[in-house]
Amino acid sequence: MESLAVTEINEGIGYLRLNRPEKLNALSKEMVASVLSALDHLESDETVKVILLSGEGKAFCAGGDIASMQQLESAAETANWINYVSGLSRKLIEMDKYVVAAVHGYAAGAGFSLALAADFIVAGRDAKFALSFSNIGLIPDLGLIKQLAERVSKPIAKEWISSGKVIPAETAFKHGIINRIVSDNVTAEAAEFAKFVVEGPALSNKYVKYLINHVNELHHETAFMQENMIQALLLQTKDHREGVAAFLEKRKPEFTGK
Repeated sequence: MESLAVTEINEGIGYLRLNRPEKLNALSKEMVASVLSALDHLESDETVKVILLSGEGKAFCAGGDIASMQQLESAAETANWINYVSGLSRKLIEMDKYVVAAVHGYAAGAGFSLALAADFIVAGRDAKFALSFSNIGLIPDLGLIKQLAERVSKPIAKEWISSGKVIPAETAFKHGIINRIVSDNVTAEAAEFAKFVVEGPALSNKYVKYLINHVNELHHETAFMQENMIQALLLQTKDHREGVAAFLEKRKPEFTGK
């Protein structure tokens, strides 16, 4: 049987494809395990500068697998299941490398959570981000509430969540949820978008991701201190020296992540 998470590495991009198209890439326990393993592999590979997450078939991801959830027989089992699946969002947010979500078709429920946990979203014009939790008496999970409320106003987040909103790509772009809307091959366009990461300084990108993801937790003075300490470190790197040399020589820098 083909893997539920297919990976490929090409020109600095680690491609990770959700591969359960017959179920619209719904997240079963087996699929979550495959994706987590694939993310570990791509994160540890020094040739990978950015990870591109996409879905096989008609949709990016239809959310949690209903068959898996129906097998849960107790509150403890349910809590363990939710914590386990939430590990996907945690991984995407906390890993050092940037992640680009290439979304086509539906990113529904937990699928929307995964897209929001990525650092960037490139979406096809057919993309739809579905918040259908209230229709079945639930709330969003896998970090979706926090991730959404950090991107749109609180009244809009409450309205969308409590009305079970399906958000088309144009609306998502208008509200700053996605970075690009594309008309052609979403994965190819997302790879083109990601070039600035591949060609950029990996250490700098790592710290930018960390600082921005934690900005709401930092007091101003703590933020100053962390920025200054990191800057002092980066000023001693080969990438900084290469960047300065390239600027003076009027050429494109060739960063190595060192």
